[in-house]
Amino acid sequence: MATQATKDENKPLKVEILSKTYVKPQKPLGRKECQLVTFDLPYIAFYYNQKLLIYKGGVEEFEDIVEKLKDGLKVVLEEFHQLAGKLDKDDEGVFKVVYDDDMEGVEFISAASENTEAADLMDEEGTIKLKELVPYNGVLNLEGLQRPLLSIQITKLKDGLVMGCAFNHAILDGTSTWHFMSSWAQICTGSKSISVLPFLDRTQARNTRVKLDLTPPAQTNGDAKPPVAPPLREKIFKFSESAIDKIKAKVNANPPEGSAKPFSTFQSLSTHIWHAATRARQLKPEDYTVFTVFADCRKRVDPPMPESYFGNLIQAIFTVTAAGLLQANPPEFAAGMIQKAIVMHDAAAIEARNKEWESNPIIFQFKDAGVNCVAVGSSPRFKVYDVDFGFGKPESVRSGSNNRFDGMVYLYQGKDGGRSIDVEISLEASAMENLEKDKEFLFLE
Repeated sequence: MATQATKDENKPLKVEILSKTYVKPQKPLGRKECQLVTFDLPYIAFYYNQKLLIYKGGVEEFEDIVEKLKDGLKVVLEEFHQLAGKLDKDDEGVFKVVYDDDMEGVEFISAASENTEAADLMDEEGTIKLKELVPYNGVLNLEGLQRPLLSIQITKLKDGLVMGCAFNHAILDGTSTWHFMSSWAQICTGSKSISVLPFLDRTQARNTRVKLDLTPPAQTNGDAKPPVAPPLREKIFKFSESAIDKIKAKVNANPPEGSAKPFSTFQSLSTHIWHAATRARQLKPEDYTVFTVFADCRKRVDPPMPESYFGNLIQAIFTVTAAGLLQANPPEFAAGMIQKAIVMHDAAAIEARNKEWESNPIIFQFKDAGVNCVAVGSSPRFKVYDVDFGFGKPESVRSGSNNRFDGMVYLYQGKDGGRSIDVEISLEASAMENLEKDKEFLFLE
C-alpha cells in the first residue's frame, strides 16, 4: 500500500488563481490573416505545447512584476500578433490564423502557491505537481478555434515565481516559441524594440491550400474501448559537459567507412539515449525500434527560410532497425543511421514528403512517432536560460504534461551552460526503473 508520503508526492499542488485577464497589442493593427500551411497542419491534433520556467526571488515585487510582464507583452504582441489571434477556417475549409483588434488576445493568469518552494519543483521528477502551474492541460490545438492561442500563468511561490506557458502547436514550433520568449524578455528589460522581427509570411515556405477532414474515423465495434496505456514516468537526466564529451568521443572512436563527417553532439547523445531506452525496455531481438527526430527545416527548404520564420517549419525524420541489430552493433552503427537520415532530409526529400501528405492529409497524434520509439523534440541550442524578464535567469526550464508518450524525449540546454544538456524522458514505469539503474547510460562505470 502507498505510504502517506507517496500519496502526497503524487498530489497536484494547491494553487489559488488570483486573476485572469487578457492582453493584446497596445496599438490597433486592424485585421490580419495568414493561412496555415503544410508544415503547420499535421499538428492540429497535438496538444498545446507547455513550457515552465522556474525563477528564484521576485516574491515581494510580485504585483509589479505581473504588470511589467503585461506591459512588455502588449509591446511584443505588436510584432507577434498571431499569438493574440485565433484559429479560423476560410470558405473552403482551409485553416488560417486570424488577428483582429476586437479579439481578446493572450490569456494571462496570476496565481499563488505560497507554501511551495522553487526547490520543491526543481526536485520534482514527474509532471503531476507541475500541472497546476501551467494552463491548458489536455487541450488540443484544434480548440484554438475558440480559445486563445497563448495562455500564460505566473504563479507566486514561497521564494520564487513560476511562469507556465501554453502555446498552440499548430501555429508555432520550438524555434518560434523561444524567439518569442526572448523577444518578450528583451522588452521587459528595457529595450524599446525587439532585435529580430518575426518573419510572418508562411506561404513563402509552402503556398499550398490543404483542406482537412477532421471527422473522427468510425468505430468498427461500438463496444470496443481503447486500450488503457500503462503508466508513464518522467525524469530529467542531467549530463555534464564532460559526460557529453565522453559520449561524443565514444561514438566517434571508430567512424564507419564512408561516413561523411564526425558525429555531432546531437547524433552522439541520441545514439546513447536510443541504446539505453532499448535496453531498458528489454525488447526481443526481432522487435523493431524507431528513432524519430523533429528536425528544423528552415535552412533545408529551397529557398531557405530565415531563422526568424514564425510558424512550424519542422518535420519528423524516422530511422528504424531491429532491437537485436541495434544492441549487437557498436554505437557508430546507430549514429550512422541517424546521421544518414538527417543528411538525406534535404529540400527534395522535404518537397516529396509535403506532396505525399497533401495528397492524403493525415492528422498525426503525438504518439504516432513509431513502435518502441525514441522521439526527440526541443533542442539544446535554444538559449532557454537567457530568458530574463528583469528578475533573474531561470533556475530550471521544463516541459509540461502535454504531448508526452512512451519514448518522448525533450533536450534542453543544461543550467551549467557550456555543452551540458538536460534530457527529459518519458517511459513506461518499469522501463524507467531499469534506466535509472543503467550505469552505462548514467556514465557511472
